[in-house]
Amino acid sequence: MEAPGRDALSVSARVRRAWVPALIGWILGTGAQTLQPALWSGVVYAVLAGVAGCLAALALRWRVRPRVAVWGWLPIAAALAFALTGWRALNLMQQRLPDTWDGAEVEAVWQVTGLPRHGPDGAVFEARLLQARALDGAPLSLAGTVRIGFWRGARGADGEVTRVRPGEVWRSHLRLRVPRGLANPYGFDAEAWLWREGVVATARVLEGARRPPPGRVADDAWTYPVERARAAVRDAIMARVEPRAGAAAAGLVAALVTGDQAAIPDADWQAIRATGVAHLVAISGLHVTMFAWLAVAVVGGGWRRVGRRWPRLLLACPVPVAAGVGGVALAAAYALFAGWGVPAQRTVTMLAVVVGLALTGRRWPWPVTWGLAMAAALLVDPWAWWQPGFWLSFVAVAVLFAQGDGGLPGAGWTGRLRNALREGWRAQLVVTVALAPLTLVFFGQVSVVGLVANAVAIPWVTWALTPVALLGVLWAPLWDVAAGLARGLLTMLHAMAAWPLAVWERPALPVALAVLAAVGAAVLVWPLPWRWRAWGAILLWPAWTFQPPAPAPGTFEVLLPDVGQGSAAIVRTARHTLVFDAGPPLGRGDAAERVLLPWLRALGAQPDAIVISHDDSDHAAGMATLAAAYPHTAWWASFDPGDRVVAPVRTCVAGETWEWDGVRFAFLHPPTADWAPRGRGGDNARSCVLRIGDGPASALLTGDIRAEEEALLIAAGAAQPVGLLVAAHHGSGTSTSAAWLDALQPRAVAIQAGWRNRYGHPHPQVLRRLDQRGIAWVNTATCGATTWHSAQPRKLRCERRERRRYVDTGAPLPAGAAAGVAAGRVAAGDGELW
Repeated sequence: MEAPGRDALSVSARVRRAWVPALIGWILGTGAQTLQPALWSGVVYAVLAGVAGCLAALALRWRVRPRVAVWGWLPIAAALAFALTGWRALNLMQQRLPDTWDGAEVEAVWQVTGLPRHGPDGAVFEARLLQARALDGAPLSLAGTVRIGFWRGARGADGEVTRVRPGEVWRSHLRLRVPRGLANPYGFDAEAWLWREGVVATARVLEGARRPPPGRVADDAWTYPVERARAAVRDAIMARVEPRAGAAAAGLVAALVTGDQAAIPDADWQAIRATGVAHLVAISGLHVTMFAWLAVAVVGGGWRRVGRRWPRLLLACPVPVAAGVGGVALAAAYALFAGWGVPAQRTVTMLAVVVGLALTGRRWPWPVTWGLAMAAALLVDPWAWWQPGFWLSFVAVAVLFAQGDGGLPGAGWTGRLRNALREGWRAQLVVTVALAPLTLVFFGQVSVVGLVANAVAIPWVTWALTPVALLGVLWAPLWDVAAGLARGLLTMLHAMAAWPLAVWERPALPVALAVLAAVGAAVLVWPLPWRWRAWGAILLWPAWTFQPPAPAPGTFEVLLPDVGQGSAAIVRTARHTLVFDAGPPLGRGDAAERVLLPWLRALGAQPDAIVISHDDSDHAAGMATLAAAYPHTAWWASFDPGDRVVAPVRTCVAGETWEWDGVRFAFLHPPTADWAPRGRGGDNARSCVLRIGDGPASALLTGDIRAEEEALLIAAGAAQPVGLLVAAHHGSGTSTSAAWLDALQPRAVAIQAGWRNRYGHPHPQVLRRLDQRGIAWVNTATCGATTWHSAQPRKLRCERRERRRYVDTGAPLPAGAAAGVAAGRVAAGDGELW
């Protein structure tokens, strides 16, 4: 049916015109759904998709004004993308381990499905549960990916760590966990990453006298052939290269061939990030494009030779078609073999579109090709919206597309070489400037030496190191050559990272300033007249000069990060910052590296003092990290830190005080520098106790003191009313006594403990004492990072409540979990996240 008086357009013409608004709508609709705080029901998503489908059918059938018809596709595509992404999220949510099984021990048969990351103490890998049942016999059916840690006890008779391979089937006892990470405003977001990876549960292999040892029961190598091949190549590289060239060179070669970056040591990663070449270590668009270019040349040359013997093949499939299709197919195979990351997905999609258009004689504007690649990447992985690499990759490509070809090719090979070098340098400069605001937003820093480092590293990695490493798959001695190139590259990167001001750090930007800066950077590098580009610099200026608001003089705030089973705090006054405790070990690093440093950088804060309450690993593991990051900071501790801190360390002693910005700081414990507790108090009893401020708006940081030390402080008259009390020893039953609470009369209490930790912290008796007195309290295990301000002593801000995302698993166990506890399925856990 046609509406009279309207412009007539054929269905095919309307489809062509709808491309751009439909792609924009799909991208925006996908992003909007990923920001939902809670999922809707499947019925709502189905209805939304149905309505959008009906509108799409009507848009194709009815002929209306062209402009209305074209842009009407934007909301239609947005609704379809929103509904599809929501339905997929709901499906993944329903596959997650039920809360009633969180912490349960099960007898399980599982199969390795992903590339294992081996380390000195075990391995981490993806698997699927084939069979599982609780110790009481209750069966568990769990579809989806389970991330398993096979740790310290996983050693054979020769003392070597047991190795697992994709396709192998094992039987063991597992401790299951709901996929969970730490909830902090800055730093690595483990929960979002686990969601994106489709992990429905985490688990740990359990061993001990009461359990049978883990055992391999089958090996089905062809179930996961790609992952099995990746593991075989990675292990071959490590076995050959590591003894000759070291772990760093071997890890870099393995990363470029198989996409496994876990073997690169942390020190080398720091140099790679500081010099801005991390995109080259991942399987980036440069690598895939280079591989595709070589594949097109090889396939085209081979097809010509075949055509000389069988000319009819050339008539059926001309050389350009065979070369184009074969090149894209081989590039896709390489990207799949290397882990199928977002840059690889984007590049393969763009290559496929460009080749398809060339072979059909069409030429699309670059924004359409770019938008199609972005929409396709989001169709494969909608939650790439949360990944910094997604935005950095696509923004870089858009900027390069907009620059055009860059002029004449030049005369002769010297002219072409000179032009290529000039254009390469120009492209790198443009991308560096354009991505600087986004890099600041995502990572809080920009590599100042990145422009020079990339000018050397891009051709080094793309045209030398990566091709030689890939050819090593065919002839292993080439891996030795690749290792030499890798060592040379790492040596250069370490030298550049050591330059003064190699990295420029800035505080975290508000969303509005971040968007403004990104627009300004794009305008600055866009091919426009310079009088227009100057506006880009003006738009960038607020981001460069931004400083986060600090507490007013005479007030202060206490930030308690979520560090798992450990303690750390950041105290800020108007112009000063203090760090109290450095947190526990976390995986291959520590809480200082993963939580404290990102938060301090986001605040634009440099600690003026660092206090380590006592020498337990859950309080002091990050000492060396903080000492390296802030070598000129003043230190206090209750013990001798040895060579972990080069700067002088003063002993915290009761009576020592100072004042910052109208806020008084005073140590209350230990009584003297040589004080020793009676009984078996140990390091806990000697913990530094720091009071900040005076009166009901003060805060008290207590380390791990026991009820005995609390009684000493009460007797000495040091236990005055406070606004915030950080409960001693993570809420242990040996601390936070009734007399202590009665003396302090805290307005609020914060407890730093790990989710379902093995110690049972916080103790139920402590929580009863708090509830009986009507004291507001939070636990970072369920609250996430906690913020308290002296101007509002009764208010505690929780990170998990503020951000409210459907991917988070921070809610307490529901009432139905009690049945699981009674049945013996839920037990204390073995750690936070591995």
